[in-house]
Amino acid sequence: MRKVLVEQVGPVTVIKINRPEKHNCIDGETAGQLNEAWVNFRDDSDARVAILTGEGASFSSGADLKAIDTLRPNDQYDPQFVYNGSGYLGFTRMTDIFKPTIAAVNGYCFAGGLEMAAWCDIRIASENAEFGCLERRWNVPLVDGGTQRIPRIVGWGRGMDLIITGRRINARVALDWGLVTEVVDSQHLLNRAIELAQQIAAYPQGSLLTDKQAAVRGWGLPLEEALRIECQLGMPHTKSFETEEGLGNFKNRKQ
Repeated sequence: MRKVLVEQVGPVTVIKINRPEKHNCIDGETAGQLNEAWVNFRDDSDARVAILTGEGASFSSGADLKAIDTLRPNDQYDPQFVYNGSGYLGFTRMTDIFKPTIAAVNGYCFAGGLEMAAWCDIRIASENAEFGCLERRWNVPLVDGGTQRIPRIVGWGRGMDLIITGRRINARVALDWGLVTEVVDSQHLLNRAIELAQQIAAYPQGSLLTDKQAAVRGWGLPLEEALRIECQLGMPHTKSFETEEGLGNFKNRKQ
């Protein structure tokens, strides 16, 4: 049985970590399959939105610390490892996926699992979801983007709270903090994520993709430079066929 399952639901790709007996923790084989799944999604012109979730009762409890040697490169400073987009968990340093991504978080979302969820654009949680940087207690660093993405999502103070204290928060606190945008019954989590993904996939894609790209590339830059990126990416769409078609549909819509 593969440790990562991929299902295509029309234009929606569902990527599911399949180690439920291990709370979907990530070993080297799983990381490789995650990398493969995300590269395939990025390169598939028919795939518009991806959902990351976990099989069984957990989203992911992070790196498999009992198999940590399967995740380590021979040289942890090897540029091919640090910069090629893989990271320890297989995909967390990828910065060239400008299609929308959704994390459907069920149960435990700890350590590297939280870093994977933070990598996604949108996070939806089940009522029984829990979040935390539990690697704090084992002296394991956040090296899959958590130190950068978590504070950007929830703000500096709350981000530092999670990173430094290693405490667990439930789905309602995560919603209040802005870590997730929706909390649903666990039985309807994946269906709700697919419903949202299909809604996004039904939109014209051109400006949606460049808007995400502009937001990602502009983060942290001086406003003037970020606005220049937005203009460079967005202006070509003002005269595109898709936009002309969209404006025509707007003008002809029923009041």
